[in-house]
Amino acid sequence: MKKDIHPEYHIINVQLTDGSTFQTRSTWGEEGKTLKLDVDPRTHPAWTGGGQHLTDAGGRLSKFNKKFSDFLK
Repeated sequence: MKKDIHPEYHIINVQLTDGSTFQTRSTWGEEGKTLKLDVDPRTHPAWTGGGQHLTDAGGRLSKFNKKFSDFLK
């Protein structure tokens, strides 16, 4: 490996949205700093399955439902 081109790899603290913390190795920040997450696997809809809903932007969903309402009857 070339010298002096790679970022420093060190231990940081990660704080989840519920306040719990864990340590990991990262190139983010400085040794011992705390990275506070806004979204994590405990709160993100991709992992929790919550918050799944269709947003009707400009009536598009209504138009679609009207157009294909007889399709499965």
